[in-house]
Amino acid sequence: MFRSRANEEKVRTSKVTPDLSKQPRDPQAPKGRPTPKRNDAQSQRRRAVTPTTDRKEASKRQREARRADMAKQREALATGDERYLPARDKGPVRRFARDYVDSRWCLAEFFLPLAVVILVLSVIQVPGIQSIALLLWLIVIVLIIIDSAGIWFRMRKQMNERFPNEPKGGALAYGLMRTLQMRRMRLPKPQVKRGERP
Repeated sequence: MFRSRANEEKVRTSKVTPDLSKQPRDPQAPKGRPTPKRNDAQSQRRRAVTPTTDRKEASKRQREARRADMAKQREALATGDERYLPARDKGPVRRFARDYVDSRWCLAEFFLPLAVVILVLSVIQVPGIQSIALLLWLIVIVLIIIDSAGIWFRMRKQMNERFPNEPKGGALAYGLMRTLQMRRMRLPKPQVKRGERP
């Protein structure tokens, strides 16, 4: 009844068997071994945290893996290989949008060359030529808007027919942004010829 608590702990720890060490230990039960000194515990923690490989080696391997992935991605952008394309270009709906745009002539793809010509005309200090340049700006912008609206509605209709259950989020805008690039500068490279229906 009046035994000291330390003696009770010693009696309990001596009763612990090695078979119980394999089972999960109750947090309230005694450990069965002395508490390690602080220096020993800290050195064990440091050994556990210290990586087995050198940091420079790990970063070098990571760089090489990143380079290999980028090379595969560049090759996929040139060949159209779906496995290595970036996430924004993957999927059958995005592929259809690319093929739909690449198979036809779009006025928007000629915007940059037309813009250069119009800017050169507007720099010339002749009032008649400057007014023609301004009129050309308006005509080009209106025609691009009309052409893009037609592509938008036709592409949406065909997408809904071909992919009724597929998510189409952002595919229409993706296709329209592709029309603004000249055909030879588009990535992924066009996989269909003009006039060839996707």
